[in-house]
Amino acid sequence: MNQFLGKYIGKAWMAAVFLFLYLPLMFMVVFSFNSTRQDANFTGFSLRWYEALTRDTKIVDGFWLSVQVATAAGLASAVMATFAAFVLVRYRRFPGRTLFSGMVNAPLVMPEVVIGLSLLLLMVGIQNAFGWPQRGMLTIVLGHTLLGMAYGMVVIQSRLLEMNRAIEEAAMDLGAKPFQVFFLITMPNILQAIFAAFLLAFTLSFDDVVIAEFLSGPGVNTLPQVIFGYARRGINPTIYAAATLLIVSVTAVVIAYSVWVARQTRRREREIAAATRAEMAALQAG
Repeated sequence: MNQFLGKYIGKAWMAAVFLFLYLPLMFMVVFSFNSTRQDANFTGFSLRWYEALTRDTKIVDGFWLSVQVATAAGLASAVMATFAAFVLVRYRRFPGRTLFSGMVNAPLVMPEVVIGLSLLLLMVGIQNAFGWPQRGMLTIVLGHTLLGMAYGMVVIQSRLLEMNRAIEEAAMDLGAKPFQVFFLITMPNILQAIFAAFLLAFTLSFDDVVIAEFLSGPGVNTLPQVIFGYARRGINPTIYAAATLLIVSVTAVVIAYSVWVARQTRRREREIAAATRAEMAALQAG
């Protein structure tokens, strides 16, 4: 009886958690097809807000700017997170390791308001000293890279800790140089983690509004900034349409990544099984 109650209570609790997380998103998707501006009543199905979305130059420009910023920040974050994680995992002792680890992990626990304000002061100081960079797309990319690198490093670091170092040691015993071992042995084994770090940094950058508010310049507004500005002036159903498209896009990327990971895992399992069979056949033949 206790097991029966525990089983169904656990399922009910899980269902309640999912409803709490995703029910607001479902309401927003539904009301993006509402025929009027009313928020409480669904008066009929219509695509008018999606049509209005295509004519809203602020949202369209903000969307493309967000795509560019998130792509650049995601790529930079993935590269820097890879090298940072490799240093922390493979080199246990070097001068300043504790300070380096603390600085890399600081954005994970630091409020985004503090990060944005400190970066703003830094950029203003550099601009006053050298006249560059002007606040805009570049400064937003730099700020988002700082945040994305910290999160991406956690993903790549966990994969490096799981990786069998015997493969790298065998390659070095056969004469491979350290950079050859990294690019020919280590990189292929952690490629999925690097891609996951890129997607995580891309999502964080695309969603961020706090750091972008501090680092953006006149006429440079990402999509979250545009949506936040509209929301402060009153509810605009066009925002629902834009957010719905974002949800669909992110969901499609997550599904595509999950399918790719599943295929790569199955392929690796088949290769391991084939290698094991070949080894067993060789032992039996010998």
